[in-house]
Amino acid sequence: MAVVAVAVKESEAAAVAMAVATAATVIEKDIFRVLRNNLGANLESFIFERVTPISGDISDENFGIKDSILIEEMWKEIDIVLNSAATTNFDERYDVALGINAYGALHVLNFAKKCIKLKVLLHVSTAYVSSEKGGNIVESPLHMEDTPKGTSRLVINAEKEVVEEYLDRLRVQGATNEEITSTMKDLGIKRAKLYGWPNTYVYTKALGEMILGQFHQNLPLAIVRPTMVTSTYKEPFSGWIEGARTMDGVITAYGKGRLKIFLGHPNSILDVIPADMVVNSIIMAMVTHANKSSQIIFHVGSSFRNPMKLSSLSIFTYRYFTQNPWIDRNGKSINVPNPKIFSSIASFQAYMDIRYILPLKVLWLANLVLCQYYRGIYINLNQKVRVVMRLVDLYKPYVFFTGSFDDSNTERLRVAIRESDVNVNLFYFDPRCIDWEDYIMNTHIPGLTKYSMKR
Repeated sequence: MAVVAVAVKESEAAAVAMAVATAATVIEKDIFRVLRNNLGANLESFIFERVTPISGDISDENFGIKDSILIEEMWKEIDIVLNSAATTNFDERYDVALGINAYGALHVLNFAKKCIKLKVLLHVSTAYVSSEKGGNIVESPLHMEDTPKGTSRLVINAEKEVVEEYLDRLRVQGATNEEITSTMKDLGIKRAKLYGWPNTYVYTKALGEMILGQFHQNLPLAIVRPTMVTSTYKEPFSGWIEGARTMDGVITAYGKGRLKIFLGHPNSILDVIPADMVVNSIIMAMVTHANKSSQIIFHVGSSFRNPMKLSSLSIFTYRYFTQNPWIDRNGKSINVPNPKIFSSIASFQAYMDIRYILPLKVLWLANLVLCQYYRGIYINLNQKVRVVMRLVDLYKPYVFFTGSFDDSNTERLRVAIRESDVNVNLFYFDPRCIDWEDYIMNTHIPGLTKYSMKR
């Protein structure tokens, strides 16, 4: 099997050097600790004998690779294509998200169709392409005519035209880069909500799935839809994570004493799944779906087999930071309160009105009387409130989520593995083995504080 890592676009002369340098930086990360301990100085040669990194840009056709000899060689040698490239920012610029998450999927598909040895194309999506549906959400493909609101049929090229019209108008107006970025972010949210998705990320990921479903023809296509991906359960070691997304942003803010409340219904299910289980499911999905001229969807999450409630996360988080308080850059221990959970937007809005909005209005009036004496304080506090309310708007579909992701296809995959000669202990991805209290308190938050929380 030929393994290729596509990185970022560069000039052709520097492409190989750039890709190798990027790969070398990646393998310095702690995730390679086990291999590094075993192989020592031979780690780099071990990897580069098996992996050929190539610089490219997924938002371009053929990843922007201009070297015809190289691209022909790739089409001849590659037999498995795995696309996990994405921008995961909920409020990403619409032009950027459309280029990577939607058109990027199309470019990968077009590339895969030219690979003469191709066995399977595996696309990593997200379970939340389902939008804000409740109840039992099945592993079914998405279609252009099936938008969550059902009011408008999506036309991908029309969306591209909308983006181009906005960008042309902004350039004519002489808009700054900051103004263009802000406008394109707002446009992404606006278009997402027009069709029934809560944010730009899941909307453009849904578009990517629709494109693949419509144009894959007889190409073997497997789509893995993870839920919220968290730190590793046990491989290559427990607790590794990079970045802080979804619920981790709340955990880190709370641990640092910047957040005293949780928003969401206490009985809402937080569907999380450790990263190594996602990786194992991807590997097994590629193996089992190879050479099958059809499309299959795999939900990889925990809500259907082993759900965890928001109230449980609140308890575990409070208990952890009470027992292991965060030490700030000044050496001060941060004491956290038992978080209050607001179970509705209305109750949260009332809290914000009393605690922040009303004082802001008083401060605004004081500025009028005192010739803008408190102007700096007002601007700073007002900006913080605006950021909080925007984050609430982005995250509320998840903290009030009432659905569970049926994983029947994934369960059949687990059964098939158990009945084969595959080592189940090596390629595990069954969430039923997770003790959430033990995992959150002894694995996930310790990993989060080590790898993602900055002083």
